[in-house]
Amino acid sequence: MEFGVIGGTGFYSLGEGAPSRIEVATRYGPVEVERVRMGGVAVAFVARHGKGHNIPPHRVNDRGNVAALEELGVKNVLASAAVGSMSEAMPPGSLVLLTQFLDFTRGRASTFFDGDGGDVRHTDMTEPYCGHLRAEVQAAAEVLGERVHAEGVYVCAEGPRFETAAEIEMFRRLGGDVVGMTSVPEAVLAREAGMCYAAVAIVTNWAAGVSKEPLKHEEVSDFMGTQTPRVRALFEQAVKTHKEIAATAAATCSCRICAEE
Repeated sequence: MEFGVIGGTGFYSLGEGAPSRIEVATRYGPVEVERVRMGGVAVAFVARHGKGHNIPPHRVNDRGNVAALEELGVKNVLASAAVGSMSEAMPPGSLVLLTQFLDFTRGRASTFFDGDGGDVRHTDMTEPYCGHLRAEVQAAAEVLGERVHAEGVYVCAEGPRFETAAEIEMFRRLGGDVVGMTSVPEAVLAREAGMCYAAVAIVTNWAAGVSKEPLKHEEVSDFMGTQTPRVRALFEQAVKTHKEIAATAAATCSCRICAEE
């Protein structure tokens, strides 16, 4: 399969008709993957937090999820992420195409190349989200008449707690636009696997300190439920857009070149 989709909070299903569920064995444990049809194209779908949202962000099996998609032959990954906003230009309801990240996680298994297999690599992450795939998502948004912010800096916090107001102020001063808990190490692992990876962040709330109201996970999940159809439609159109782009462009993508070096 050419495409894989990783669904975040509130994004637990994808595609047309009943999915075909398979369990992919990886050296990081078994991973449940759904084979679905989206826009007439076969797509592999992984619910990042599980179908019942029973996996907290710091315990997501990122290595297993990416390894399972790689095992199925996936070359392009589209991911969704629920985020809080630190930018006045990105109010709740905004869609943001991520371009950079700041990593504030700790203790997560963040690489395939941890030395256990004797293979140590240092992967270039100058452009952590694929430029080719981002352009396809942006083109899909234009077709749908959907406004998507073309650039956004994602701050990845450890979780599962929400951030303090002081942390948000620090992140904002460092250049962060939105904050979440899942894009790292997912984006890193996709690059190490030679996959093109793009993520669309859905702003569900103002971050701590920006909003005077306390943050509640239930409110984030409920809001995501209303926004998920927009992201599904965007991903479906992006898959269609991809079919119209020359294969040579993908073959020379820096994501795959960097992974091979």
